[in-house]
Amino acid sequence: MQYEIHGTTMQTLDVRLERGEAMYTESGGMAWMSGDIEMKTNTRGGLLAGLGRKLAGESLFMTTYTCRGEQGLITFTPEAPGKILPFTLAAGQSLICQKDAFMCAETSVKLAMHFRKRLGAGLFGGEGFILQKITGPGTVFLEIGGEVRDYTLQPGQVMKVDPGHIALYEPTVQYDVTTVKGVTNILFGGEGLFLATLTGPGRVWLQSLPLSNLAAKLHRYMPAKG
Repeated sequence: MQYEIHGTTMQTLDVRLERGEAMYTESGGMAWMSGDIEMKTNTRGGLLAGLGRKLAGESLFMTTYTCRGEQGLITFTPEAPGKILPFTLAAGQSLICQKDAFMCAETSVKLAMHFRKRLGAGLFGGEGFILQKITGPGTVFLEIGGEVRDYTLQPGQVMKVDPGHIALYEPTVQYDVTTVKGVTNILFGGEGLFLATLTGPGRVWLQSLPLSNLAAKLHRYMPAKG
């Protein structure tokens, strides 16, 4: 498998497959393709696995694209302005991602829902209790809103983040939620009542454009019903 990422704010992903190679994505995730590519749509792992993915922001059904000719090309596009991030994971290596981050992956990659264990993080962490857990081996592509910044936290190092800006992090990073101190900060600071705390060691990836922020901004310009 070979791939190329094109563009800036509305990127596209070209994946070139050799005979027998395959990729899977959520239903409707493919933009265009060429060559002898076989499509097969199912719940991938059974109904319970499909329901788990649905809770984690993906579709109930997944589509697998398998190259039956010498070569094939599949192009995937993100659902919103942002970046496509490629990760090649070793066997057993995982990433914890925001809901709806998964774009496509090799068939050896496992996609499952992930529960936040801490009650505070689940209730006030911006995305609820359920996230996505992606586990190798294989290459996976994630779609992240806006620009992306990544940081490597040292053991015990803490970063405080508006929860919506957390795109993904390594499982070694501890995630919790703290309250914003000060009445005026809470009422007029514009950051809400809670901040996420990420504690190292491990890498974290932050996004400049949470989709919830974009949706709220667009909603202001939508005509009122009735």
